[in-house]
Amino acid sequence: MTKPRILIVGGGYVGMYTALRLQRKLARSEAEIVVVDPRSYMTYQPFLPEAAAGSLEPRHVVVPLRKVLPGCDVLTASVSGIDHARKTATVIPHQGDAFEVSYDHLVVALGSVARTLPIPGLAECGVGFKRVEEAIFLRNHVIDQLDIAESTDDEALRRRALTFVFVGGGYAGVEAFAELEDMARDACRYYENITPADMHWVLVEASNRILPEVGWEMGQYTLERLRERGMDVRLETLLKSTVDKHVVLSDGSEFDTNTVVWTAGVKPHPLLKETDLPVDDKGRLMATAELRVEGVEGAWTAGDCAAVPDVTKGPGNFTGPSAQHAVRQAKRLADNIVAELRGLPTQNYRHEYAGSVASLGLHKGVAAVYGVKLKGWPAWLMHRAYHLSRVPTTTRKAQVLADWTTAALFRRETVSLGSLSRPRDEFSTYAVRTQPEPALNPGKGQ
Repeated sequence: MTKPRILIVGGGYVGMYTALRLQRKLARSEAEIVVVDPRSYMTYQPFLPEAAAGSLEPRHVVVPLRKVLPGCDVLTASVSGIDHARKTATVIPHQGDAFEVSYDHLVVALGSVARTLPIPGLAECGVGFKRVEEAIFLRNHVIDQLDIAESTDDEALRRRALTFVFVGGGYAGVEAFAELEDMARDACRYYENITPADMHWVLVEASNRILPEVGWEMGQYTLERLRERGMDVRLETLLKSTVDKHVVLSDGSEFDTNTVVWTAGVKPHPLLKETDLPVDDKGRLMATAELRVEGVEGAWTAGDCAAVPDVTKGPGNFTGPSAQHAVRQAKRLADNIVAELRGLPTQNYRHEYAGSVASLGLHKGVAAVYGVKLKGWPAWLMHRAYHLSRVPTTTRKAQVLADWTTAALFRRETVSLGSLSRPRDEFSTYAVRTQPEPALNPGKGQ
């Protein structure tokens, strides 16, 4: 008898943790596990701000899928469509022709993508903050802007370089905003003509508060601390345009900048619309409390791409798009698949949200966990301790701890390696170019 195939679409939190638990609980003879993701690694997103600020080595915030999933078949490719009626998915590798993968059980773990708005100029000059590539780009970019400002006498160019705009006052936006400012402030000591007061850090938030994840009181505390650092936080304000890097805000202010970072929310992955699975009005897969796709046999889902009922709050409530829920849902999802394969009863996902912790720069933070509220150094320590306990694999835990220990003993490096993304520039500039050989006329003799 052919063993069943479990196809996991997505190698993020839900995808990787589901596969990890399945390979531990299932014998190889019980099932074949296939994981498909365009990247060969899972990114631990809560560490992106610290990687951007130079407190963590970028390679230590990602986990290679093939290394942690030796019992799975990992395909580095994209899925362009799912036909669940036929139980097949169309897979497109980075090179080569598309092909179909059949399955018996499907796990849709696509997560989310940045939710953008049709703002003029945003697509051309904005950058997100969901991937390690974006975090490292921003680190290099911010230092590049300091170098530009230090090396010019043009005041307009200098102001443009030293103005940094972040849009979105949620967890990701505030942490990225605060950590990068803290890094740039520290870097100013190495520049003769730049002080922290010369920089203009602007956070644009459409609502009347920031960090809703930690509650009103702690959000207000964060707002006050950021403003004390001279950071310009604008509430109830919208980004109207950023054409040619000229920012126009709804409060009437206008200025130029070389840096626009978009962190204003997420939306379910658009691939969900290319399937025959049921989605709700927000584009999320409709899920049951058991983490099955509603009304469909053999399909499972969890995380940001799914509308998972929150049984701790009653009918009509859904779990939020957080790493905390995604990791726990993955474990329940894997256990339910194992139970299904073995003919055992499945169970509902149940977890009451514990709260949030956020880093606001070195030795600065805010936390609200199980009703306990912490500020400053204690919150920063809790943030590190919590995420160190959650980052996957013992190797990564040790490497992260080593990075933090080294950072505590030595100052952060402030060098930009942005040219790493253009390694052929110098070679191409100075390479000797030759003229192509003239084509031979086949009608003439040699």
